[in-house]
Amino acid sequence: MAATKALVGISSKYSRILLSTFPQNFTYCFAYGSGVLKQSGSDITKNMVDMIFTVEDPPSWHKENISRNPHHYSSLRWLGHNAVARFQENWGAKIYFNALIPIQEEGITIKYGVVSRSALVTDLLDWSELYLAGRLHKPVEVIYKTSDSELRSALQLNLHSAVHTALLMLPEDFSETEFYITISSLSYTGDFRMMFGEDKKKVYKIVEPQIDAFRTLYAPVLSSMHNFVEVSESGLCVQDASPLARIHHLNQLPRTPQRAMVRLWNRDSGKLRQDTEDALRAIAYDPDCGVFLGECVRDIVWDSSIRQSLKGILTAGIIKSLRYGGKKIFKMMKS
Repeated sequence: MAATKALVGISSKYSRILLSTFPQNFTYCFAYGSGVLKQSGSDITKNMVDMIFTVEDPPSWHKENISRNPHHYSSLRWLGHNAVARFQENWGAKIYFNALIPIQEEGITIKYGVVSRSALVTDLLDWSELYLAGRLHKPVEVIYKTSDSELRSALQLNLHSAVHTALLMLPEDFSETEFYITISSLSYTGDFRMMFGEDKKKVYKIVEPQIDAFRTLYAPVLSSMHNFVEVSESGLCVQDASPLARIHHLNQLPRTPQRAMVRLWNRDSGKLRQDTEDALRAIAYDPDCGVFLGECVRDIVWDSSIRQSLKGILTAGIIKSLRYGGKKIFKMMKS
């Protein structure tokens, strides 16, 4: 199969896992998290590896995977592959996770999610959930590159959206590290797990050891925005913070946060309801523009993180959920 050919030689360790363990009919696969990329104060060899499979046909993928790996699933598998796929597509952030899966040959434990190509593209373009879109704001290890032009375009536009958002939330002068921390924080701000189940220094620990990877990831985007922001070799950044520049960034935002900002503005302004164009222009002249945007992003993340976490209790099962949650809380307490 095409997927099999593409996997060979890309990432030998993870390729072996995918080839020997999972159905091959997926269109994109990446690994992320502290088990894949170095984070400050964390031993990468002791952490769980997180993976995401993007598939065209969730029912057929789950059918084959349940046949191959029934022990990966909770009791939901007894409802059948179609029910599992419906649960994936209609609940939470439209991802189905199987957690704490031991891969004996490699001596690692993995957690993997399954998402449909259409759901991933929607999140990347609209930030409807800001779940996988947020994870893809940060460096990841791509195990299988997609050949789908729409998905490739959506992946790039997601990075552009992250930059537009971060610039609206940052002052005129800031450091390169602050820039990447702001981007990385987008998918954590509002995540209710950060209140009790995640390391409070998580964002800094992601950015600090991966600064070169962030530069590589965002260099093409920043180059295309040279009229709006400059990054010096010393790591100092200066942006055009004028209302006209903010109007440009606001117009480039994904649909979900953009609409949320307009609703918030119309609710709080005490004026007659304004259409999107007029509201965004007015927001651009407000000194609290970045604050408005932060509130809207936080609300999106809060909603999707709660729904996906509740969904995870059913997809993982009670025992695995308690084990997984316990590991998270232990890491938080250590930090």
